[in-house]
Amino acid sequence: MNTSITELQAANAQHVVVTDDSLTVDLIDGRTISAPLGWYPRLLHGTPEERSKWRLIGAGEGIHWPDLDEDISVENLLAGKPSGESQHSFKRWLEDYTARSKQPEAYETSGVETVA
Repeated sequence: MNTSITELQAANAQHVVVTDDSLTVDLIDGRTISAPLGWYPRLLHGTPEERSKWRLIGAGEGIHWPDLDEDISVENLLAGKPSGESQHSFKRWLEDYTARSKQPEAYETSGVETVA
């Protein structure tokens, strides 16, 4: 049996779970897809908090992680395609990501001085 592109496009995501070793996506048609996290280096290097902040894009055709600047399409997951990001691009991203994570978090002050 052949699967047409139309059938692949109709398979949209509805829920996502990222663990330390896998990406699992529940589809609206009842299927669940799972892929090794190593296929997606940005997710692999992200913190559990960053991985949990995802949103569906294109009515579930893809998933976006804003804190990691990562987008993954359901079509590529179904086709078994890992990230297509070049080593050069990932290296630049990782250097920037590492530099950002070493900076102290910005915080707001209320204007009230605290005495220790």
